[in-house]
Amino acid sequence: MSVITTRREGDVLIVTADSPPVNALGAAVRQGLIDAIAEAEGDDAVKAVIIIAAGRTFFAGADITEFGKPLAEPSLPTVCDRIEACAKPVVAAIHGTALGGGLEVALACHYRIAVPSARLGLPEVKLGIIPGAGGTQRLPRVVGVEAATPIVVTGSPVGAAKAQAIGLVDRLAGETTLAADALALAQEIIGKPRPVSSERRDRLGQNDAQAITEYRTKNARKLAGFEAPEAAFEALTAASELSFADGMAREGELFHRLLAGDQSRALRHVFFAERAAAKVDGVAAGTTPAAIGSVGILGAGTMGGGIAMNFLSAGVPVTILEREQAALDRGVATIRRNYEATAAKGRMTPDDVERAMRLLTPTLNLEDLANCDLVIEAVFELMAIKKDVFRRLDATIKKDAILATNTSFLNVDEIAAITSRPENVIGLHFFSPANVMKLLEVVRGEKTADQVLVTAMALAKKIGKVAVVSGVCHGFIGNRMLVPRQDQADALVLEGASPAEVDQVLLDFGFPMGPFQMTDLAGMDIGWDPEKTASSTVREILCEMGRLGQKSGAGYYDYDASRKRTPSDVVGKVIRDFATAHNIPQRSIGRDEILERLLYPLVNEGSLILEEGMAQRASDIDIVWLNGYGWPAYTGGPMFWADTVGLDTVVAGLRRHADKIDGLRISSLLEKKAAAGERFNA
Repeated sequence: MSVITTRREGDVLIVTADSPPVNALGAAVRQGLIDAIAEAEGDDAVKAVIIIAAGRTFFAGADITEFGKPLAEPSLPTVCDRIEACAKPVVAAIHGTALGGGLEVALACHYRIAVPSARLGLPEVKLGIIPGAGGTQRLPRVVGVEAATPIVVTGSPVGAAKAQAIGLVDRLAGETTLAADALALAQEIIGKPRPVSSERRDRLGQNDAQAITEYRTKNARKLAGFEAPEAAFEALTAASELSFADGMAREGELFHRLLAGDQSRALRHVFFAERAAAKVDGVAAGTTPAAIGSVGILGAGTMGGGIAMNFLSAGVPVTILEREQAALDRGVATIRRNYEATAAKGRMTPDDVERAMRLLTPTLNLEDLANCDLVIEAVFELMAIKKDVFRRLDATIKKDAILATNTSFLNVDEIAAITSRPENVIGLHFFSPANVMKLLEVVRGEKTADQVLVTAMALAKKIGKVAVVSGVCHGFIGNRMLVPRQDQADALVLEGASPAEVDQVLLDFGFPMGPFQMTDLAGMDIGWDPEKTASSTVREILCEMGRLGQKSGAGYYDYDASRKRTPSDVVGKVIRDFATAHNIPQRSIGRDEILERLLYPLVNEGSLILEEGMAQRASDIDIVWLNGYGWPAYTGGPMFWADTVGLDTVVAGLRRHADKIDGLRISSLLEKKAAAGERFNA
């Protein structure tokens, strides 16, 4: 069956794309579009053309199976130029999404009509590239530079109503009458002048450069380190200042430079890694997820409330349990306050807030959770408490319900063993703030049933999380790898680097914050017991001094009223005195050593996790660190970054610093791959 078919409807040629699942613009589709335009031009009875798609969406972008391969002709720029040059008016009829190359095809058409639910965008920057088929040149000519800039630079799509408001869409169709409405538009424009996007100058103006500069300045922090957004600014400037032909040449130069660069390779790796993470190894074929119609949550604090919001926002009823009324009221009030803050930013309506809150049932009674399909505990991180909670849950909650622990370190199998249903127990490690952070570590216990695991993964998708399966080990994937990094950060300051120097190395690498900033933000006193304190670490001494982090105005740094940080002389002296007392000589430490000692042990721990079968694949580890720990996306994640650096370089660095890394055990998998010149990610 052909992926592009044509049929006449009176004097209009209907060109239909049917290439499931998303009508990607592969070679056959591109050639089919060229042939369809030629057919229209060769038939005097055809007065207008409609390009429409079967299935669930208009063209949703490039064919990802062609990534990294020589591109077959005709190229997408050729297709777009051919559509635009058609002597007969061409209408793009859009439903679902018109993304990337799909929007570039629509921009080449002379008119665009879309259903209200459609979304249009140019997400190429998320792959480390820019549009390469005229998107950066036609879009600003159609909607103006100011409106085009966020679409091109962020890669975020716009809805059909917004698209119509900025001039990207000419008309909205009925949600179920796109074909008929597109036909009516096509018949209406027959004989009228064709608006040719590449020839338009009416939306370009003298203030374009200022608009680009203002947007770049406003978003500098968010875009820092990424090459593609900077190239997008250059391409948009070219659209404003150059002819269409020269602008296209500039777009092409930028596109090909980025495509061959490290960042694009890294971000394309991330794209495929996210999809791979959703695939679970070792599950029986045909296993389907159980229906989850209601969720119970133990704990209405910051974590429990955040977890609840994920389900409420997805339309899943939640019963939330606390021990005391005051804590319960506080938790419910925080959930409402968070939703109202979201509504104040225009991301929800007041009705949306009330709809979510109506799904929430607060209670002090464990029995009120008895009929929930899934119960998640978010109580204090202590094994004795977790076991007591699961013992009571097992006795109270219906027998086919799934019981989940939100533990970040503890042994899920040990918790499951306290119940009569270990096959229905799983770890669901949310990251704080749980209603914001995208990562969910799904911890597969030794006895966790396949259906329970598949259900957890499906549920993660429903609530908008990026889920990664982990085996049971201390700290699972992310926190286990974080430990050696923090150990080295602590060691480096005792050897002479300041907390600010250590943090700055990771900031320059692309992390949003360094280890000491992170500790100050979270609170120095997490895990600190003032009754048992013994001045055994620098952190413990600082806690004894009342330096508990940002919340107390002092931690590793000093903070002013606006929480602006400055290095602390007091902390510097505490560190020097502690080092002297423990016979640790201090010295000047270079940036390269700091980076290697922070990141190489982390990569080594990731390799040990793979070696032990605690992660399914190296790319899963990358996804954990990208979505939960602020690893800069443009380096691809820790394991991809190690591949880029060279695994032999990582092993050599670990050996060079071995005497400074307590308890170092270099992964045999890492050594083997390094010796063979192999990579973690093929």
